[in-house]
Amino acid sequence: MPSTGVKIAGVGHYAPSRIVTNRDLEEWLETTDDWITTRTGMKRRHWASEDEATSDLAAAAASAALAHAGIDARQIDCFIVATVTPDYYFPATACLVASKLGVSEKPAFDVAIACSGFIYGLTIASGLIRSGIYKRIMLIGAETLSKILDKEDRATAILFGDGAGAVILEASERDSFLASDLGADGSRPELLYAQGSGARRPLDHAALDAKVHLIHMQGRETFKLAVERMVDATDSVLQKANLEKADVTFLVPHQANRRIIDAMARYLDLPDDKVVVNIAEYGNTSAASIPMALSETVRAGLVRPGDLIVFVAFGGGLSWGAVAWRWAA
Repeated sequence: MPSTGVKIAGVGHYAPSRIVTNRDLEEWLETTDDWITTRTGMKRRHWASEDEATSDLAAAAASAALAHAGIDARQIDCFIVATVTPDYYFPATACLVASKLGVSEKPAFDVAIACSGFIYGLTIASGLIRSGIYKRIMLIGAETLSKILDKEDRATAILFGDGAGAVILEASERDSFLASDLGADGSRPELLYAQGSGARRPLDHAALDAKVHLIHMQGRETFKLAVERMVDATDSVLQKANLEKADVTFLVPHQANRRIIDAMARYLDLPDDKVVVNIAEYGNTSAASIPMALSETVRAGLVRPGDLIVFVAFGGGLSWGAVAWRWAA
């Protein structure tokens, strides 16, 4: 048994002010609003300005979460940022966020597992609190994917947006963390990756010309695997928590594609009002998508104490995971 429980005490989110609509994309891509909407469910996405980096978005979301929880940044024991678009190779973006919030010298680290980052981060942070190591953790999913996007590639340029979502986790007598199921498969990174800039393919002029530092995706195969792995992870996490599909109050999935989300909803027999979807506004924001969707839902007053929430994601790695969470007051 854990030495203590954990709950979410505050949520916040932030998106850059620049909005790129499907109509905007029509101006330089061979595409249409109807084509994008039909295949993805996306209508708009937010892209960071030239002088905005991931830590800026993350700090804004964190500030919103602090205000929502009614606490000061000095009361946070540890900062975790899930991102694949860090400000720098190092230091970790979490270090920069803590500094922006005026609390340098606190523990801080990043989780780089792409779209599954919030799921992995939620599992890690919950474990740190439930084991008694920390009392309060700021967990942020933040991305500026527009910075590594090939805007001439119709297959990816339409999909990705920028944003950040934050949750404050704290020790609690009642435990909201019910179960987690995580998975990864590194045998086929080429299905969804940014090849260049790492040790396998350091950046040089040839690499830059080949755009290997930008996002590349094999969409059809990734779509198929996403549905399979997200369904399996949901099954597994409910089984671990001794719950049934009928017990689920809200499904908060990674916002990768509306058709993937709809497939998950059909599998769980959930009506539309029980599936959190904001993909039309933000597109795919990778590790930021789940905490942004959660923040909007909580702030709208839709989540009640006792509600069972399933968070589920699939993304680069390849990686996937789900968490079953009982909402606490």
